Amino acid sequence: MSTLIAPHGAAALKPLLLTGEERSEGLKRARTLKRLPLSSREVSDLFMLAMGAYTPLEGFMGAADWRGSCLEMRLENGLFWPLPITLSCDEDFAVSVGDEVALTDAEGEILAILAVTEKYAIDKALECREVYRTAEEAHPGVAKVMAQGSVNLAGPVSVFSEGHFPETYRGLYLRPAETRALFAEKGWSTVAAFQTRNPMHRSHEFLAKVAIEVCDGLLIHQVLGALKEGDIPAEVRVRAIDWLVANHFADGKVVQAGYPIEMRYAGPREALLHALFRQNFGCSHLVVGRDHAGLGSYYGPYDAHRIFDEIGEDSLAIRPLKIDDTFHCFDCQGMATGNVCFAADGGTDAPSEEERYRMVAAVATGAAAGRPCAQGDDGKLRISGTRLRAMFAGGEAVPPEYSRDGVVAILQAHYDGAA
Repeated sequence: MSTLIAPHGAAALKPLLLTGEERSEGLKRARTLKRLPLSSREVSDLFMLAMGAYTPLEGFMGAADWRGSCLEMRLENGLFWPLPITLSCDEDFAVSVGDEVALTDAEGEILAILAVTEKYAIDKALECREVYRTAEEAHPGVAKVMAQGSVNLAGPVSVFSEGHFPETYRGLYLRPAETRALFAEKGWSTVAAFQTRNPMHRSHEFLAKVAIEVCDGLLIHQVLGALKEGDIPAEVRVRAIDWLVANHFADGKVVQAGYPIEMRYAGPREALLHALFRQNFGCSHLVVGRDHAGLGSYYGPYDAHRIFDEIGEDSLAIRPLKIDDTFHCFDCQGMATGNVCFAADGGTDAPSEEERYRMVAAVATGAAAGRPCAQGDDGKLRISGTRLRAMFAGGEAVPPEYSRDGVVAILQAHYDGAA
């Protein structure tokens, strides 16, 4: 019997992807139906429903669940759900409750059938204020909401296709049932998820290794869906992370996988969604660093930490590993965090890398009190994916404190080829 964490709100996963004869018959019926093209975000949510990542949802939300998730982060039945999973159309789209609609991507491929249970008007401004904490259309998540149709369609979905993801990312595209089977095979009971949409620089590596101190294993889980302009393509990230894991992590401690979501950049609300569906993938913990799922200055650097304290213990079974700002500290002679100082005292040597991971893990789990780093900003090298991309784009040399040499070589080859 598996000792992994249970799925969110259900005894078992609820994947909505049809197979075999059921798929063939459903697809045949779908070809006779009225068609509705989906936005890229709606397609990504459909794929998450298909693989069971959004267990226990059986389709797109109705009006009560939409409003509840926006205002209270709860569905009508009381289940915790931090943001709406919805499907929109124009008001004049001719469909009624009880109809079936074929859902397609932008190219017209039939992906699923929706059995319509509701057609309801939405307050887009309310959704943006509650979920994104802003109504500024410069925010890409807000822009997506404001570009939606004026009404939502609700109902269960039967999914025929996961698009190009299973083929393009063969071996990396793992569904929740597959990650759970893999974790069980490895004998893991506790697993930390590390969310990334970037190649892993030294701060990422530090966070990941802290998580391994807490859990049996680590899932490096990267976004395969649409990102922002200028982000590094998934296939390049995969090569860089593969090299890093092979050369700088303990054998057998890491699984790398990808999933098809499109980032909303909803900051703290999205951090909660990331935790929820990682629970469905079998993870007991989620690494939550500085400005998780954030964008620019829309959210405070630790808003995603605080929101886990605000939702109540009964909301999610998965636990956050909240880790403070990380940076290279020249006084501490290595990676450090804002609330754990590694500076040598009284002539003693600074702690080893392994000791640093254990010390930060103890603070992150509440087993030890932190000691703020006393070094001023002049003695710290702050590491960010944005700055790393700018270095490559501008032809700057990347210092060793920023990223491992093998990762730098892979990224440099990408930028040289893109020039």
